[in-house]
Amino acid sequence: MLASLRQIQNPVLRSVTGASAAFAIATIVSGAVVGLVNIRDKARLSVYASLLGTGGGVLVGLVAAGRVSTQAPIAQPTTASTTWQDWRNFVVVRKVKESEEITSFYLKPEDNGEIPSFQPGQFLTIKLDIPGQAKPIIRTYSLSDYPEPCEYYRLSIKREPAPQGLDVPPGIASNFMHDRIHEGSIVPAKPPKGKFVLALNKSLPVVLISNGVGITPMLSMVKACGRLNPNRPIWFLHGARDGRFHAFRDEVLAIAPQNLNLHVHFCYSRPRVEDEGHYHGIGYVDAALVKSLVRQEAEYFLCGSPAFMESLMAGLQESGVASSSILFESFGKPMKASPRNNFLLQVGMRKLQQQKLFLLNRAKP
Repeated sequence: MLASLRQIQNPVLRSVTGASAAFAIATIVSGAVVGLVNIRDKARLSVYASLLGTGGGVLVGLVAAGRVSTQAPIAQPTTASTTWQDWRNFVVVRKVKESEEITSFYLKPEDNGEIPSFQPGQFLTIKLDIPGQAKPIIRTYSLSDYPEPCEYYRLSIKREPAPQGLDVPPGIASNFMHDRIHEGSIVPAKPPKGKFVLALNKSLPVVLISNGVGITPMLSMVKACGRLNPNRPIWFLHGARDGRFHAFRDEVLAIAPQNLNLHVHFCYSRPRVEDEGHYHGIGYVDAALVKSLVRQEAEYFLCGSPAFMESLMAGLQESGVASSSILFESFGKPMKASPRNNFLLQVGMRKLQQQKLFLLNRAKP
């Protein structure tokens, strides 16, 4: 009985439980004894036995409480968020080619300390010392995994080619990561941040829509939701050119059998013969496809190329989806979806900013 009482953490509740148990035992024992004594003493004996049992129960409860209180408290997991505020060196412990364009980098802290978990959809800021650049290059990349416990961060980065129609070099940071960063390389990083996140405590169905490298935050979201809120319906829709450019296909398909509320749909715009059986539709992920698959109220997360998000934004709103139910990742900082004209303005500003960045990098010696 002491072992059972020790499991009750509240000392008052423990004492009352002990008293009740002892009272019941005393009542049974006194009932057995009553038949052996004189009528005159029966009532008195029952009262004494009950009082003795109750007092003994309280005493037992307090003793158990004393024993529990002397045990060492259970250690609570600590996070590095209270100490890690600025740059911290991380080691690339693994480098994996995911597709023709995307490569993953697994990062662990050089000091072997703990790292904080993050909200699904957040990004990591890294700093690269690239030869020929006057100062370090700062970039942000979405965290593409959701490990539990959080022992590493994974960044999945697309090699950015030179933009069409502009006489400027390809993406400096992404190409440096692909060509010069290998297992054992050191990459400084800041703690995870970002507001383009999936709230895990909701029950409203969620639709994750992406193309290309836009799949990276969606991976974090679908894994986190499947583990922490498996009853929430999820649609995972992704578009790619063909199997060569489809990163994480097998990883997503491996998640699906573990979550009966996860619905996966892949679209290939130009599938090859060898891609047969690895996709669900030919063409692009557009509003018409989304409407045919999702026939209930939901919230939508978009991540991909500007043209892709522009088309989806317009189509979803035309089909009756409220702009407040559509979230996307834009240049600068994550934000809620705005009306179509504001969205186009954001896309235009992003393109101008990218062109300006390319031109500035080109002008550097």
